[in-house]
Formats: sequence, C-alpha cells, structure tokens
Amino acid sequence: MTNSYTSLVEQTFHFPQEGFDIKNDYLEFNGVDLKALIEKHGTPLKLTYLPKIGMQINKAKMMFDKAFKKHKYEGSYNYCYCTKSSHFSFVVQEALEHNINLETSYAYDLEIIHQLYLKRKITKDIFIICNGFKQRSYTSRIAKLLNTGFKNVIPVLDNKEELKAYKRSVKTPFKLGIRVAAEEEPTFPFYTSRLGIRPKDILEFYVDEIEGNEDKFQLKMLHIFLNKGIKDDIYYWSELNKIINLYCQLKKICPELDSINIGGGFPIKHSLGFEYDYQFMINEIVSNIKKACKKAKVPMPHIFTEFGSFTVGESMAHIYSVIAEKQQNDRETWYMIDSSFITTLPDTWGIGEKFLMLPINKWENEYQRVVLGGITCDSHDYYDSEEHINEVFLPKIATAKADDIDNKTPLYVGFFHTGAYQDQISGYGGIKHCLIPSPKHVIVEKDKNGKLIDWVYAKEQTAASMLKILGYLK
Repeated sequence: MTNSYTSLVEQTFHFPQEGFDIKNDYLEFNGVDLKALIEKHGTPLKLTYLPKIGMQINKAKMMFDKAFKKHKYEGSYNYCYCTKSSHFSFVVQEALEHNINLETSYAYDLEIIHQLYLKRKITKDIFIICNGFKQRSYTSRIAKLLNTGFKNVIPVLDNKEELKAYKRSVKTPFKLGIRVAAEEEPTFPFYTSRLGIRPKDILEFYVDEIEGNEDKFQLKMLHIFLNKGIKDDIYYWSELNKIINLYCQLKKICPELDSINIGGGFPIKHSLGFEYDYQFMINEIVSNIKKACKKAKVPMPHIFTEFGSFTVGESMAHIYSVIAEKQQNDRETWYMIDSSFITTLPDTWGIGEKFLMLPINKWENEYQRVVLGGITCDSHDYYDSEEHINEVFLPKIATAKADDIDNKTPLYVGFFHTGAYQDQISGYGGIKHCLIPSPKHVIVEKDKNGKLIDWVYAKEQTAASMLKILGYLK
C-alpha cells in the first residue's frame, strides 16, 4: 500500500467515475484536457463545459419518460430551466437547444426573453413560468408579453393582490398559476415559506376572484417548491401530497386546472461519494400523483419541473494554482491559492456549501491534510472540509527528491460542479472583496464534427475596469 493521493481516492471511492478520469497524472473533466487548458490560459480559471447542460436535460427527460411509461401516466412532462441559476446567454441558449421551457424570477428576466425572441431562439409558444414576489416593473413586463402574443406565459401568483395588476393591464385571455406556501423543516427559523399563498386560503380565493372569469383568465397550474430540495424523507412526501390533494380538490370545481409544477431541487454531485437515485424519486413522484388522482377520480395533471442547479451546476469548474505552502503551527498546513473563495465561490463562505474538490496534478505524490486559503485579508477566506469528511486532503507539493522535475510544477486544484449561482451571488465583473479580480472564463464546446474547442468568454478583470466603477477613472 502506498500513501499516494491516487491510492487514497481509490481506497475511498469508486474511481474513475462519470466526468472524471486520470491521464498521464493529470485529471480530465468530461474528457477535457485540463493540463492543456491550464498551459494555454493559466490560472485562476473558470471553465464551462457546455455539452454537460444538454446531457443533464436529456437525462431528466429520459427518466420522466421511463416513469410515465411504467405507471401509464396520462399527462405530459415539461422541463423548465430556472434562469436565476445562471443567466449567461451561452447557458440559456445551450439549454434551449434541447426543447425546454423557461422559468423567471424578476422583471429583467423578461428582457432576456425579449432578446431571445428577437434572435429567434424561442417562439411565442414557449412556456414562460413567472415566479417570485412581483413589483410593478415585473407585472407590467408580464402583461406586455401576454398582450403581444406569448400565449404560454404563466404568471404564478405569489399573493392574492397580484391578480389585480393583470386584471388592469392584460388585454387578452391568459393563464394563471398559484404558488402554494410550503411548510418548512423544523430546523428552519420560521414555519412557513414567505413565498406563495396559504393552502387553506386558495380554494376560497379561487371561488371569489377567479371562478366565473374564464373568458379573461384561467387557473392552469399549482406550484410548490421546497427549500431542501427533492429528497426521500417524510417531510418531502408530506408537502408533495398536500399540493396533490389540493389539486384534486380544485380540479373538481376548476376544470381548466391541468398542471402541477413541483419546482426544482434535484441535487448534484458535490463529492465522489455522491449517491442519489434519481429514477426512484421520479417514479415515486409520478406514482403518488397518479394514485391520488385515481382515488379522487380526476384527470392526471401535466408535470412541470424547474431545474436550475441540476441543469447547469455540473457544467462548470474553477481551477486555482497553489502559490505557497505555510506551516502556521504543528497541526495546520495552509495551501494558499491564487484567488479567493469569497469572491469566486461565495457559497463556500456564505452558506458553507461544499463543492467537489480534486487536485488536477501530482496524483502520485504523497498526500497530507491541509487547509486551503484565499488571498484576501478576510479570516473567513478558507476551505477546510469536504462534503464526505471534515477535512481536506491534497498531494504534497514537492516530492522527497530535490531534483524531481515534478517539483517545479505548481499543484493545481479544481473545484467542480460550480456552475449554479456563484457568479450571480458574487456579482459578475463588479467590485470584489479586496479588489480581487474575476478570473478568466473559458467556454469548452463541441464543433460540428464533435471535436472539443475552447474560447475565451471573458478575460481576467483589470484594475482599470474596477477603478472606472469606483469613480477613479472616466
């Protein structure tokens, strides 16, 4: 038995595995030669592997199709991409290549919808599910889309008053959704989500405000989303069954109601030890909906999902160089990276999120316990544990042989499946903590012949760009 990093991984996990392999002592990510990319572009580096987006979409579609056939389900499945996970044009346009719909969260999302239509990336038949607490700037843009022929724009009511805005401004018949306020887990500091309408109020609201106005607007969708995601536990099934039962009650007095939107919440791989039975969960969701509808003697609804992290999360990686090793006491070895966790992976700092972290090279070196440190002056700019253990192990930077050529090469460290929310939370291209620049962003995709090609979407942020924002330069 050796003490190499390779042996540590192989003794702990099944490896290699989907998306990760080792060739010539360098890690490959979805077949992408990371060594060549680093030599070409340097570090720190953000990498987006676009084909992964389509792979995830098709994976979900295939599993829902399989579940529908197994249970002889009579509705349809509609995949929506949750744009707030990553608004970048190359992400949204890649997702749209796979026949999906979109979900929005704020007024400016609808400006994106307008641009996509102008560029002929979408038609007016696409489903646009409009979620969120809506100010006038949002409701007015929704009304504009509806009035210009986007017949499948569905504003999901977050509160009872929201409907008044559409009554005033929408001039054509339109579809409505209602978000059902979900009960949160006991670990939450509050009992009920701030989003949505209380379940016990929805039937009365429908009778008072929607019923009888079918020539103007129709209730088509019930929507629910649980913060903890789609998990096989009593809490999830309890909340899901509440909305299914509410659908069955409403369907008997609202024949136009035909869809349940279960939101997002599929987890993504944040460790080589990740295990999640997607097919089982989809089978159970479909089965639960069918059983309840059969018992209530109502038609089965169409099922909508709004996968954000699942769609885009596994498509991105952040790569850093270890630029220094610091022995601060007898127990703690620090590896300093050439960027900052706070500015590039804010979830690691803000909510303690763990990403799949692996070295890019030096897999045959001995390993040691380390703490990764960012280069800001903030004491919280560090990463000290992985999802499966409360420690970080990485190869030693140098071998015992002073003349070993490997000692002259830096240790490169990758954080993988970082494609959801990180740029949106950190503020892409803006002012970062300690003025740490946003790293270079490289896109990898396939050409018409299936060959991998890479191109620079954004260069590393410059001092001049930040000084201009701060008012030092015009």
